[in-house]
Amino acid sequence: MSQESISKKKNLDDLKSRQTAIVFCFFHIKREGAMKVPREHSDSDRKTVRDIERMSSRQNAQTLSQEYDTLNSDTQKSLRSWISDSEDTTSSNMQQSSSMESLFSMMDPGEQKLPPILTAIQSSGAPKQPASPLLPPTSEVLKNQSPQGWKLTPSSRDVNEDTDEDISNWTSGRPRPPKPKNAITIAVSSRALFNMVEDSKIFENEGLEKYMEYQINNENVILSPGPAFGFIKALQNVNARLRSLYPNEQDLFDIVLVTNNHAHVGVRLISSINHHGLLIDRFCLTGGESPIGYLKAYLTNLYLSADSDKVQEAIEEGIAAATMYLGNKDLPFSDTQLRVAFDGDALLFSDDFDQNINATGPDKTSQQDPFSKDKPLAQGPLKQFLEDLGRLQKKFYAKNERLLCPIRTYLITARSAASSGARVLKTLHAWGLEIDEALFLAGVPKGPILVKIRPHIFFDDNMFHIKEVQKSGTIIASVPFPSPLRGSLSQEGEKK
Repeated sequence: MSQESISKKKNLDDLKSRQTAIVFCFFHIKREGAMKVPREHSDSDRKTVRDIERMSSRQNAQTLSQEYDTLNSDTQKSLRSWISDSEDTTSSNMQQSSSMESLFSMMDPGEQKLPPILTAIQSSGAPKQPASPLLPPTSEVLKNQSPQGWKLTPSSRDVNEDTDEDISNWTSGRPRPPKPKNAITIAVSSRALFNMVEDSKIFENEGLEKYMEYQINNENVILSPGPAFGFIKALQNVNARLRSLYPNEQDLFDIVLVTNNHAHVGVRLISSINHHGLLIDRFCLTGGESPIGYLKAYLTNLYLSADSDKVQEAIEEGIAAATMYLGNKDLPFSDTQLRVAFDGDALLFSDDFDQNINATGPDKTSQQDPFSKDKPLAQGPLKQFLEDLGRLQKKFYAKNERLLCPIRTYLITARSAASSGARVLKTLHAWGLEIDEALFLAGVPKGPILVKIRPHIFFDDNMFHIKEVQKSGTIIASVPFPSPLRGSLSQEGEKK
């Protein structure tokens, strides 16, 4: 209120006080001596009082009106300024509230108490909406808050987004390996992938230090292909064909190099892999320790090595594994079709069938219950790998490419079709598996058949067959029995 208004108000108060005093005196005089005062004098007094009251009322009204106008003008100016500031603050708060509401709508409900910043916004001039209150961020989101802003938690990302690897760290133009949980993982040792016979002799004859020195001095010398090289190349061809039909396919072969070599040898291995165009991105170099303990961590489906002891160790861990042997001759292999051949006994099927036939003899076997052929055989260690191959084949069949399928499987057994063929084929049918070609040789050598087929890999468990087939140039993968079974068979052979 201005100084003038204060002064006017003070004068008005004085007038009111005087008016009150006059009225009080008038009523006091009237009460005490009304009968003694002449009527004319009495009327004159009353008129004077009324004039005073009228004048005071007019002055009071004028003063109050002036004060109201002044106060109204000042109040309106202050009110307009306050409203303008309030609207700016409200608009800003509403934008912040809307932004946070859209963020919190993607998050799980957390604690019921709002953070201090939201409490301040909610208590400001922003209009309250009848909608449900904003949900606070979860503790996981608050943990990820940074000065640059809020980070979305992984749960709010799209489920199809690849969170296992950072795309920025990947080489452009190179196909990315599939996720291990979706892939068929083939672990291969350096000696199975490359021909390192001479390198191994240095290690055995001169020791580890000389071996490592040799590898470092020959970092730029490319290693030549080993027994598993053609098989790995054929797996890559299958991956390329699958990606051409299914660009986002994850059910692919994933190759992992698993070796007990030291990291110093890694440079030569990487150079050789890149030189030969192999797409191997996962390495495991254990520096002299056995790599078998890592196979399960890599979700390995099949382990291939040139070391029979490590293969035996993997078999004991329940992992399908085989020892690789080079053929004595160089044979050309198909560049467009992966060819995998299996011996049936103790590989696709359980060794129980083989043991029962050996124990009873062929004469007793022919006298078995004729309906036993309808009973499926138990599965062997490579049954799962055949199932994986069949699953990929069906992807090509679905695209009407059965005749152009880049995978072909073979069953090559010394059994007779008359005694064992029906049960074998019914077992595969019961498992829901297909085999492209089944060859029952009834004792005929396998070498010539394998030369005709030229598989990238032939799985067998009989060393006699392996030595015979190796002469023909076929790549052999020897699958050993588990140790207890091998011991029992050896004891039975000694008794005989």
